[in-house]
Amino acid sequence: MPITPLPPPSVKHWQTSRFDLDLSQPLVMGIVNVTPDSFSDGGSHAETSQALRHAEKLLQEGADILDIGAESTRPGAEAVPLAQELARLEPLLREALRWHVPISVDTYKPEVMQACLDWGVDIVNDIWALRQPGALQVVAAHPRCGVCLMHMHRDPQTMQTEPMTGDVLSEVGAFLQGRLNSLLDLGVAASRVVLDPGIGFGKTVAQNFQLLARQSELLHLGFPLLAGWSRKSALGAALAEEGQVPEPAQRQAASVAAALMAVERGASVVRVHDVKDTVDALKIWHAMEQPYSIL
Repeated sequence: MPITPLPPPSVKHWQTSRFDLDLSQPLVMGIVNVTPDSFSDGGSHAETSQALRHAEKLLQEGADILDIGAESTRPGAEAVPLAQELARLEPLLREALRWHVPISVDTYKPEVMQACLDWGVDIVNDIWALRQPGALQVVAAHPRCGVCLMHMHRDPQTMQTEPMTGDVLSEVGAFLQGRLNSLLDLGVAASRVVLDPGIGFGKTVAQNFQLLARQSELLHLGFPLLAGWSRKSALGAALAEEGQVPEPAQRQAASVAAALMAVERGASVVRVHDVKDTVDALKIWHAMEQPYSIL
């Protein structure tokens, strides 16, 4: 299905609850997982005190946005009960919101979205692209919050057992356009929306790299793109030697390389674990793009 271009936002920024984020230069979104079972850092920051220290570290390293999640979305992950997700999120968010930095919540549950927005969260980052009943209405009812709509094939329990078939760019583009239409039809301003092609979410290794190679084609949708390559299994597959796949934490350099290539292909936001190295890489990219700015 061909991608039909939509009119781009009139201003290159991302409107969120408390901030208008300038997207003229790429932003780094630092990942804070308050989970025992995330694929890369599960258990490392499961306690509120640990997560707060990690969040502070990411900000010191140059993160522009903190993306906080309390439910793993790795392949095969079990759903977390609503009350448990809220209990993990509330103490962390209430403290982080005092820091006056943009805060995103990584959730697909409308009840969690509503609670987090009521606390003051800036962005809803939803792997289901607001397909859960009531999610569209929660975001549409908020006057300003930002939202990231991500493509996911099937669900976390089955997405890698039966991955996508067909042309990945056409499928992802058509899906994102459909979700955009659903949201914009409810009166949500285009400046509130960012799109994520969903690296690793129900795609084969080859399809993930096709998305990277052809990512700029998704810019025809007219909306900023977020790229989430950090430590993904596709990177592990590309790095494997003699059948040995490096663990997620050993994919740091590959993650930075993928983030940089995503930015070169038009990504406005990169979602990463390794903030300092990504920030440093983007400084070099910026120096190449605008050499006189460093004089």
